[in-house]
Amino acid sequence: MTNYGTIPTSSSPAANLEYISRAKDRIKAGLGTRRPWKLLYDYHSFSLPANFKDAIARVSTNAAYFRMNYAIVALVILFLSLLWHPISLIVFIVMMVVWLFLYFLRDEPLVVIGRTIDDRIVLVVLAVLTVALLLFTHATTNILVSLLVGAAVVVVHAAIRKTDDLFLDEENTGLMTGVGAGSSSS
Repeated sequence: MTNYGTIPTSSSPAANLEYISRAKDRIKAGLGTRRPWKLLYDYHSFSLPANFKDAIARVSTNAAYFRMNYAIVALVILFLSLLWHPISLIVFIVMMVVWLFLYFLRDEPLVVIGRTIDDRIVLVVLAVLTVALLLFTHATTNILVSLLVGAAVVVVHAAIRKTDDLFLDEENTGLMTGVGAGSSSS
């Protein structure tokens, strides 16, 4: 007698503990790719840029270096703005679960129909999808204001945070420009 195609009705406590343990490990590993918050908010690293070109260079470098932290900051600001809109908050929490599995907790590249999807594309698609679904909940003003506040916080921080003390690895050097570390012209 085979049990092919059957769904087990109960699971052992050991399997549940193993699942929880693996989930905790994935959360730690996934959030481990973000930079330390202490480094992000080191007040010794703040100064006004010399000119507009310097500000743009800082924003580009800091956005590449702190992208996970900046995504978390923007999502927290959005979450706080939805506290008085329960339907929007439920949609946001569902989308946060999607964010966790597709962006924050992935330990390998996302592959769709045999093609590897870049993290930047996943970030943009998830951001657009989150905003679009939240706009359907009729909390448009709160969402737009919170997104503008989040974008302003990120851009201002990225512009005034010096980049001299950041240790950019090869993976992050071409993140915002679209040029990979291994695609130099010789």
